[in-house]
Parts: sequence; C-alpha cells; structure tokens
Amino acid sequence: MKLRKLLLQILAIAVLPLALTACGGSGEETSAEGQGAETVTVKLGVVGGIYEDLWKPAQETLKEQGINLEIVQFSDYVTPNNALANGEIDLNSFQHRIYLQSEIDNYGYEIQAIGNTFIIPLNLYSQKVSSVEELQDGDVVAIPDDLTNGGRALKVLEAAGLITLNPEAGFSPTIDDIETYNVGIEIEELKANVLASALPDVAAAIINGNYALDFGLKTEEAIYQDSVLDVEEYWNIIAARTADLEDADKAAVYNQVIEAFQSDETENVFNETFGGYFIKVGWDQDLMAE
Repeated sequence: MKLRKLLLQILAIAVLPLALTACGGSGEETSAEGQGAETVTVKLGVVGGIYEDLWKPAQETLKEQGINLEIVQFSDYVTPNNALANGEIDLNSFQHRIYLQSEIDNYGYEIQAIGNTFIIPLNLYSQKVSSVEELQDGDVVAIPDDLTNGGRALKVLEAAGLITLNPEAGFSPTIDDIETYNVGIEIEELKANVLASALPDVAAAIINGNYALDFGLKTEEAIYQDSVLDVEEYWNIIAARTADLEDADKAAVYNQVIEAFQSDETENVFNETFGGYFIKVGWDQDLMAE
C-alpha cells in the first residue's frame, strides 16, 4: 500500500505539467521560483467557513507541489454532491458516509469516498446536572431532529447507559427503536442549531460539535463525551466522481490532496484552533486502493 502511494506521488510529479485541465480547473503560469511552471487547479466543495480553516494547511502544502486547491462554498448540504456529480467541482468534503450513501441511493450519483477526514463528536451537555448519573425519571433530554444526527445521538444515549436500542435498528435508529429506558427520561427532538440555546430549558442535550463550538461549549464540559467514534459510517470523508478515478493523472493529484489533508499540521488545527471538536479517523486507510 505504501509502495502504491509512492508510485502515485512519482506519477503526480511527472504529469502535473500536462494535467492543466485534468481536474476541471484552468492552468495558471505560476511558480514560487518564477520559472513559469504550470499549476493544476482542484475545486473542493465545502459547507461552512470552518472548512477553510481546516483545509488551510493542506492548501499551503499543495501550493508547493503545484496544485491550487480552490475552496468552493455551498450554503446547503444538498448542492455539493449534485455539483460534484455534474462536474462543477472536482471533490467535496462536508459529509459522513451515511449521508453520502443516502444521496447515492436517492439520486443515483456515481461518486465515492476516496479519503477519511475526521469525526465530530456528539457530546451530552447540561446546565442542570454534572453527570449522567444525576439524570432522573421525567428529565427531558433533547437530541437533533434530523434522521442521521438524531440516530447517532440515540446511540450516544445508549452508550451512556440511559437507553437500550433494538440491535436491528442499524446506524440511524429512531425513538421507536428504543427497547428499554434504563432511566425514565423524556427525549425531545429539536433542530440541531437550537439545541445549545435550549440548554436552560432541558435537563440535558446532545449538541453537534460545530454548534457547541459556536456556543462556547468545551468538550471537557460535557457530562458525557461521545464514545461512538469507531463506527466508520459516521466518519467524514472526501468524495470524488467514480469515473475520474479511472484517469491516472487525476487519481494521482487527488491522492496528493488526501495526503496533504491527513497531516500533523491539520491535526494541530483540530486540537489547537478547535479544541478537539474534530478527531482524525481512518487516516491509515487507503480508500483509493479499495
């Protein structure tokens, strides 16, 4: 596997001057040394300004390798996969595997994961109790109301010992899949973006990491920290068109993009800039070889 990556890197160096339009971008006459070397542009679709910070180290690394990684912002979670499938962008990085698979199932997109990025923990926070053990019968616990994050939140509540789920429910269980309430809590489903502001009104709430970060909540303040981190379906990924991976030139460049992101510099941003709300996962996997 390491040998394959080395060969891809060597191939990328050899083909970069010839691959001006291989990744859907236009070539520019640029060179850090002023020698007029050509630059390959790769358009990466994301959702939210936070991704520009996450990808900044990779951008700087790729620039030195002759690749201009252009961040393309989208305002919703539906458009980026459509734009990728239609060739408007070359890659996207905003979703986890469950969401990607649901998009493929719904729209027939021929796109696939080519690299793992991170997982964002779903922690349980409270302004009224200091531990899970203090939750009592009748206490209201709020969770996200969307199927994907709501299902994952229920798995966090199960891991915390509050409920037991039907093992056949899969990766996106619903409240109907709760078999046992180990504590008689009441689960309330709310929009993910209001959960942090709802903390004064509920006993506890499971809050998406990005919203917890925006609200100033720290991971160590959680009364239960998400331990369901090894389920690969919840890992966020970089996606590409399947057809593009059959082009050796594009595959080589995309491999460089993956390796530039999966770096110590990126992990430092996870920990130092965002307080551990982003956790690297699956960086030892070579999805392009699968």
